[in-house]
Amino acid sequence: MSELLIHDLAEVATPKGTSHRRGAAQGAVERLNGVDVVCRGGRIVFVGSPEERRRQLGELPGVPRLDGSGRCLVPGFVDCHTHLPWAGTREHEFSDRLAGKTYQEIAAAGGGILSTVRSTRAASEDELVANTRARLARMLEWGTTTAEVKSGYGLELEAELKQLRAARRAAADQPVEVVTTLLAAHEFPPEHRADAAAREAWVREICERITPAAAEHGLATFCDVFCERGVFEVDQARRVLEAGRRHGLVPRLHADEFADSGGAELAAELGAASADHVLAVSEAGVEAMARAGVAAVLLPGVSFFLRKPHYAPARRFVEAGVPVVLATDCNPGSSHTESLPMILWLGIFRLGLSIEESLTAVTLNAASVLGQGRRLGSLEVGKDADAVLLDGPNLDHLGYHFGVNPVVAVVKAGSVVHRRP
Repeated sequence: MSELLIHDLAEVATPKGTSHRRGAAQGAVERLNGVDVVCRGGRIVFVGSPEERRRQLGELPGVPRLDGSGRCLVPGFVDCHTHLPWAGTREHEFSDRLAGKTYQEIAAAGGGILSTVRSTRAASEDELVANTRARLARMLEWGTTTAEVKSGYGLELEAELKQLRAARRAAADQPVEVVTTLLAAHEFPPEHRADAAAREAWVREICERITPAAAEHGLATFCDVFCERGVFEVDQARRVLEAGRRHGLVPRLHADEFADSGGAELAAELGAASADHVLAVSEAGVEAMARAGVAAVLLPGVSFFLRKPHYAPARRFVEAGVPVVLATDCNPGSSHTESLPMILWLGIFRLGLSIEESLTAVTLNAASVLGQGRRLGSLEVGKDADAVLLDGPNLDHLGYHFGVNPVVAVVKAGSVVHRRP
């Protein structure tokens, strides 16, 4: 049985519980000083003082050790919104945006999501596996131990399934745990854009062919949709998510990013795991999410990357009792980063969250969105031993020393899977 002793930690900082923390509880992070953590069989079996550890467990001779002297241990980071299995790059669009071109102008010139769709359709499954695995490796270096991964750059039956298979294959033989999401309703493909009838045909294709196929082959846990005016309207999004639910897929939404589209209210109506983006959410949408217990997954990397002045109303969500989550939205067009610490810093400096609220947002709350709060997201006895050792004596240092990789080591299921060179 595998064992690990993380000893002489300056601080252990963790939220506690098995589900979302919301409101004032989102900032309730336990901070213990002078602590040992013992992992056995992939789980945490002890958190406490070295003296108490010796009294309960002895000296643990021969057990592998990770020195925590002068350092802080936090739960493994959970990135619950990414788009990893893509091919191609779009740095030319980045330069165009810096020169002042709009998203619409870039899309009209053949760029945008459909540029990545063309590259991803043309790529082999093996190429997508390699690309996804490389991105997961970079995530691990920044402390991510669990990641959600979406399709959505195939926009046809076989290409969507190819993306999901690639994500599942990429998860093998590397440490980051992967949860997959079907996002065929990311956009309307070129062949389904001519008119309302063509768009309706794509909605039916998702509901009647793609969703059943993904579920039949066990390729997805969640079903997602881009609910926005001019993309998937509320009625279309509802049909897609209800089809997913009929096939055992849990609903999630990209909602209200550009305008109040009613996506937050739809998420509440369906009891979705989350509504993501939600920059333009209405007050009614916030209240509906709070009543239904729907988490708000905020993606500040998008506003930062696109140089937009507007960010999601994080403080309003906290005040309303909506669980707040932070994620990278790692994708080639609007948030090209694998770094959850970067997103945590934006949560502090742009969204107005405290360091404690931000930590909860990338650990326990993110794990709970993925339905994994009972085993992931906090450093408590009985939970999976997923942890990040940070180069600093306390949690405050994580926010204070920004712009550098703070990760000294990463532990997944009780084994050290990454050490900083």
